[in-house]
Amino acid sequence: MTETQNLLLFRKWDISNIDIKDPGLKNVISLKQEIMPMSFGRSALKRFNKAEINIAERLVNKLSHFGKKYAKNTGRMGGKKIRAINTVKAAFDIIYLKTGKNPVEVLIRAVENSAPNEDTTRIVYGGTVYHVSVDVAPLRRVDLALRFIAEGVRDASFSNPKAVEENLAEHLILASANDMNAPSVKKKNELERIAMASR
Repeated sequence: MTETQNLLLFRKWDISNIDIKDPGLKNVISLKQEIMPMSFGRSALKRFNKAEINIAERLVNKLSHFGKKYAKNTGRMGGKKIRAINTVKAAFDIIYLKTGKNPVEVLIRAVENSAPNEDTTRIVYGGTVYHVSVDVAPLRRVDLALRFIAEGVRDASFSNPKAVEENLAEHLILASANDMNAPSVKKKNELERIAMASR
């Protein structure tokens, strides 16, 4: 049986030789080779199957939440997956033009730098509420990183003449360099600081 040829994401980006530096995220960031990041929700009802979905598609899905804070699937991007895919596609082109690097690698570095290691949880003990610091599971780390990135892009591009693609590209470039000006890195550090205080 012959091997399948190397599939390029969006027919442009080679994701076969990208390595994930964070050992905790190795098993939960999928770099499955495909041309169009679209799984049609096949894994939606299978537990922990988010880890099998290409990281670019997970970013696309997070960007689809573009409504109000508590009504996330309403508004401009709700249900318009092709539009979200085109946004990510254009952002990848901008990243390549600005940095000359593989944009999927830039995305993975941004996720690694935006993923919090520690969080707080509420524990009610004898009628008193304590906030206790806990370690974050790897799958949730990726979830939170993508959510921080999507929320940062949404806040930056809302009521702003600059295109959402440009904001996404800038955000990913800053986050991949672990720059404190990136909103997702800022949120991660804030979350870890609060967790540290409640150890």
